[in-house]
This record gives sequence, C-alpha cells and structure tokens, in this order.
Amino acid sequence: MEYRTLGNTDLKISAITFGAWAAGGWMWGGSDSNQAIKAIQDAYEKGVTSIDTAPIYGMGASEEIVREAIKDIPRDKVQLLTKFGMRWDLKKGEFYFQSKDNDGKDVDIYKYAGKESVKQEVENSLKRLGTDYIDLYQIHWPDVTTPIQETFEAVAELIKEGKIRHAGVCNYTVEQMKEAEKYVNVVSNQVPFSMVNRDIEREVVPFCRKNGKSILAYSPMERGLLTGKMKPGQKFEKGDHRADNPYFTADSITKTNAFLEKIRPLAEEKNATLAQLVLRWTIERPGITIALAGARNSQQSVQNAAAADIELNSGDIDLINDELKKIS
Repeated sequence: MEYRTLGNTDLKISAITFGAWAAGGWMWGGSDSNQAIKAIQDAYEKGVTSIDTAPIYGMGASEEIVREAIKDIPRDKVQLLTKFGMRWDLKKGEFYFQSKDNDGKDVDIYKYAGKESVKQEVENSLKRLGTDYIDLYQIHWPDVTTPIQETFEAVAELIKEGKIRHAGVCNYTVEQMKEAEKYVNVVSNQVPFSMVNRDIEREVVPFCRKNGKSILAYSPMERGLLTGKMKPGQKFEKGDHRADNPYFTADSITKTNAFLEKIRPLAEEKNATLAQLVLRWTIERPGITIALAGARNSQQSVQNAAAADIELNSGDIDLINDELKKIS
C-alpha cells in the first residue's frame, strides 16, 4: 500500500481508502453488515488503514459497522474520516430529497450545518464510531441556509476541543473553499472524479494543487460502471440509486464497455482486473491524493487494495488517456 500526506498536515492516509457508503446499505439496495465488517478488516490487513464514512450512510448504520470492524485495532493505526451536514432526523436547512431508510421507511433528507447541529452531529458520530476523536471531519454538501462562517467557526471549536483533528469539505467549489479557509485550515475537498467524470480538473484540481489541499476522489469506479461488469439493461435491487442514474443507461454502458475493452489488454499485462487498473490510474492523476473505493464484501475490498501495487509507466498512462479522449 502507498500512503500519502493529507493536505498540509502530518496525517498519512492510504492511497486506496475504504469508502463505506455501500457498506451502510442505504441507496445500494441493502447490505450484509457481517460481510461489510469483514470487508473493512480484510482491507486493513492489506494496508487500507483509512476509512471514509458518514452518518447518512444507512442513517448511522455505516458508522456503527466501522466501529465494529476496527474495535480490535489500535486507534492510532486507523484513520477515521466522516462527515456532517446531512440530516434525516431534523427538518431544518435546505430540503434535499426524499429517500427511504434501510427498513423501507420514508425519510426526508436536509442539508443543514448550523452551529448547534454540527456540535450535536460530532457527538453522535463519536458514539457510533466508538472513538474520542475523528481524524478528518468533512461537511457533506454545501448548506446554502447557513453562513459558511458559522459552520466552520463551529468546526474550529471542535479542533480546539480535540474532538476532531482536521477539517475538510465535500462537493465544495473553489469560492466556497476560499470562504471556509478564512475560519479554519481546510485540508481537503472530497469530490466526484472518475475516468468518465473529470469536471474537477478545470478549477478544483488546479486550486487544490496550488494551495496544498488534498483531493479525495469519490466514485472513481463511477459506482461500478468502470468495472466492465455492467451490461446494457442492467437490473438493480429495489432502492439502488443507480437505477435512475444517467451513467447506467444502455447507451452509456455500451460506450463505456467499448472503452474498457480497449484497455483490457493492459490490465491483463499487469495481471490486474479492469477495476484495479482504473483505481491505479485515478491515484496517478495530478492532484488526486486518494481514491475512495467502496466494497460490500471481502473479495471486493481486497481486490481494491491491490490496485495500489500496480505499476504504470508514462506509456501506459498515455495509452489509457488516448483511449479516453475518443469517448469524451
């Protein structure tokens, strides 16, 4: 495994980080908690020491799964990344969308990051995670109803209290990052990035590289699209958010699979799966610090971890990029 420094801190995180959204089941058609726990533990054995979760992932389920998975691991040997600012248990802030929890009950999701909410959320997360500090605390989505100053002054207080070590953001624009930076040292931005979704390379990546901020790339596999296992007409379990995602139309899957077939010989040459090749390419991109790789079972998580061991030379990367240009 490769370890990289988080922003301008002394914290090292694994280049492949375990993304625990799917482990929580929510919007992924459910999950087996025992398999998810083993997935985290087996990934740790392969060097994946960093775990990214959030309260909203299963309405607390993901954080509780993480707690169970790491209970026998020394706390200073893992890095816990979690989030705040998405409430299903409080109707305040900006209404985001209606969803269902893991029991099938309707829930309304709100983006809210008022001071009192931030303070309450961190206590809830600390309890669910079974720890007394969080390594990286990230606002999940911008909250247009609360001044950024209020939110991040609250986060700065949490750092002083020792409840969190570092502050990060998710899905923030450059301007939003600049505003948050006035009140706390923002060390990272967690944003969507994949071979087929590279919008952040226009503004966010240059800003973060220039200012020493880490980029944590989420959905690098584009929610499974880039594994090569999706087929036109793919059927998803009830409650799976991918059913209505434009990346999973028949045309999109067909187009993407044609690209993946072009780079399959390179994967075979490296004795790697397509998914592993995609993950390695992701963490080779300029400005990308880590890739968040989700898994719901041990086989997936161990395979994800092995992506860090693949070696790509400049010619390999050029080959992939040349094929990508044909579908962009």
